[in-house]
Amino acid sequence: MLHISPDEGEPVELSCRDGIALGGRLWMAGAGGFHGSVVINPATGVPARYYHRYARFLARHGFDVLTYDYRGIGLSRPESLRGCGYRWRDWGERDFDAAVRFMHRRRRGGPLIVIGHSIGGFLPGLAESAPLVDRMLTVGAQYAWWGDYAAGRRLGLFVKWHVVMPVATALHGYFPGRRLGWLEDLPAGVANEWSFRGRRFERSHPRRERAAVLYRMAAVTAPILAIAVSDDEIGTEKAVRRTLGYYTGASRTAVLLRPGDYGRQAIGHFNLFHDSHAAGFWLDTLLWLRDGRNPWPGRTVGLSRP
Repeated sequence: MLHISPDEGEPVELSCRDGIALGGRLWMAGAGGFHGSVVINPATGVPARYYHRYARFLARHGFDVLTYDYRGIGLSRPESLRGCGYRWRDWGERDFDAAVRFMHRRRRGGPLIVIGHSIGGFLPGLAESAPLVDRMLTVGAQYAWWGDYAAGRRLGLFVKWHVVMPVATALHGYFPGRRLGWLEDLPAGVANEWSFRGRRFERSHPRRERAAVLYRMAAVTAPILAIAVSDDEIGTEKAVRRTLGYYTGASRTAVLLRPGDYGRQAIGHFNLFHDSHAAGFWLDTLLWLRDGRNPWPGRTVGLSRP
């Protein structure tokens, strides 16, 4: 299970265009200078509070920071997940859209930056408001096509997320992730989009909508620094490159970090947001967030399509 930090920051409510209200928290930059505004997009099934310590760190280093929960998760969970109809695509088209507009209205100058973890690095391309974003940092950004999972773990992950998850979802009317110890509960629509995702993301949309999906992804012009970690079994280098392949209108740089770069035996899909990285990875990210400079030029990898 993930270690969750205590709730901090000012509680805020985000209003989506379809009337759904999302819960979030806002950290204001400290007195040492202001460098911009940040929206943190969580991974699937991870409550926003997991990123609170990183948000507090960024606020202390001069950023206004918004964390928020997608519909169906954490502070944005309805009374019942059964029959709520929430989908993965709603997290980008509606929830992230609301978060960006919220921070854009409040921005005090400086760039508007998105930090996206896992699916959180793909969702920006689904929102009409994405052109408001000035810079992006993604970590293990992917959309869960099983063919991109790490080769040595692919079979086990396929059974877990693409066999057990849809069966459990059908039986319960939602995915009981907490009961299984697999992250948070998920709305059925979200779980099933994950389970049945194919090689091409847009093909999960009706045929008549696919061109619009690709157009919105290409409309993102914010420079992207995409991080892959060599022992990440889900957000592999291949998966990260597949995600970047949709952001055709943006300047894109991918880097491959290794646990040894930070004196670790393992990092995986989640660990970079643990506060044990505050004096290492977190400090390194400031170079990109404040100045738009790649902190890891020696770790850059090519962007040829997988």
